[in-house]
Amino acid sequence: MDHISKYLTPEIKLSSYDDKLFKSDLMFDDHMLIWFISGETKIIQADSTCYFKTGDIFLIPRNLLATIVNYPRNGQPHKTVVMHLSMERLKKFYEKIEIDKKRQPEPKIYSFSNHPLLESCMASVVPYFDLEGTFPENIASLKITEAISILREIDKSVDNILANFDEPGKVDLISFMERNFMFNMPMGKLGYLTGRSLSTFNRDFKKYFNSTPQKWLTEKRLQLAYYQLSEKKKKPTEVYLEVGFEDLSHFSFAFKKKYGLSPSQLSL
Repeated sequence: MDHISKYLTPEIKLSSYDDKLFKSDLMFDDHMLIWFISGETKIIQADSTCYFKTGDIFLIPRNLLATIVNYPRNGQPHKTVVMHLSMERLKKFYEKIEIDKKRQPEPKIYSFSNHPLLESCMASVVPYFDLEGTFPENIASLKITEAISILREIDKSVDNILANFDEPGKVDLISFMERNFMFNMPMGKLGYLTGRSLSTFNRDFKKYFNSTPQKWLTEKRLQLAYYQLSEKKKKPTEVYLEVGFEDLSHFSFAFKKKYGLSPSQLSL
């Protein structure tokens, strides 16, 4: 895989994947504003799947678990401009702005495709990547502030996400894991999202599931794969990434060990 990232600053980058496919399970520490120059992306969440293509603009909130599959298309790489909207940056932005405090909404991906103001803002940083030397921080700051201001102009409800600086609180572990078992995250991250330390997460997991996290996760992923193959008639190459496996051969081995036949046999 040929992956190239050029950074204007730690908060603004141009990202390009030239390979056929790149998959990652992610939970961002910052909100991510993304503009597609070329290529396609499929973003799989616990209860929805989004597709984005050339020209699309979208915002991924921080702490949102998702599987992201990037595809080049029509001989063009998967190429994006990405702005990290950090907590530090947003706290400074909102410190003099009064907003209506509402109940924290369920995190979701916001789509702002084909909006001329936002597209112009994102496109305006592309020529800067060809400059030599250090990019001025004050200009980068202006561009990010411009992007945040445009987001608020387009959709006022975005304040509920961008101006929320709370850390995850303790949540019901069983419900959380049943919704998010297909995402490959370090156990420490899963603990953080459920409002627990790693040691408390492992202790609670054993208490509620009578199993280790890894054993339980593998079992749940294989069960979902069996359903997708047998009932939805999907192909193994479509299924293994979506249920949480990183490698097709490992998925096939684990599946055959559990069910006594290969994924391709079941999907016939």
